[in-house]
Amino acid sequence: MRRKLSVIAAVLALGVSGVAAGSAAAAENAVLTHQTWSFAGPFGTFDQRSLQRGYKVYREVCSTCHTMNLLSFRNLGEKYGPFYDEKYPNPNDNPYVKSLASSITTIPDINPDTGDAIQRPGVTADHFPDPFPNEIAAKASTGGAIPPDLSVIIKAREGGADYVYSLLKGFDAPPAGLIVPSNLNYNKSYPGDLSSAWHGPKGSHLPPGGLIGMKKPLDDCKVTFDDGTGCTVDQEAKDVVTFLAWASEPKQTERKRLGMWVMIYLVFMAGLAYASYRKVWKNESHG
Repeated sequence: MRRKLSVIAAVLALGVSGVAAGSAAAAENAVLTHQTWSFAGPFGTFDQRSLQRGYKVYREVCSTCHTMNLLSFRNLGEKYGPFYDEKYPNPNDNPYVKSLASSITTIPDINPDTGDAIQRPGVTADHFPDPFPNEIAAKASTGGAIPPDLSVIIKAREGGADYVYSLLKGFDAPPAGLIVPSNLNYNKSYPGDLSSAWHGPKGSHLPPGGLIGMKKPLDDCKVTFDDGTGCTVDQEAKDVVTFLAWASEPKQTERKRLGMWVMIYLVFMAGLAYASYRKVWKNESHG
């Protein structure tokens, strides 16, 4: 019995290690472009103008397929958020945030007096709306795959901001010899296994990347920025990644600043404790 269990355990271990090795190989095969992000590191902060541009890219491009159901409109007006205004410490009072929420066509709701289904303008307390009424509709509109929610996509993907940025810029014409199904697209930064689709010369290496259901989302000037910033694919990708990084943790800047003061406090207290120790035990023998 023990022998059988040992054999089963060994087979399972080999299977898991094989999957892990396959995933690692796929990830290594993807092309990742590293960027210097203003929000990276313990002292990093978000550029508010970049956040505003990134929100516009999300709203005009990404929101047609992707949800962000963990984010409410009022979060946009919170301190260090895209549309924070110190005149309105309560984001629910921010008129610009109110206009953003109400600009959403309608929100399904229930009449509190009659119980009837109604449609009403959006308010700051509403979460970002889902572009599809249900999962079946989402699959039908995107070739059979449900687009992932973007609320915490930067934290949920290995490589974080660099990965999402690289993915947005990684769409390219498939190399000669790569057969791409009509419902998929080639992306050199998407980790995947191209072995079954590769029909290149014998002995040739697989091209980097993988096949993804998402179509190329960005083009030059697909979004026009209100502040006059150049609307290149690179700029659009950087700004929307900055916005998604903020959305993954809206309190990130506050947490970092609090952490800095905590470290200063701890260093001060450590110095005070050491000075007290020296004073109390100055004339005492330690022998």
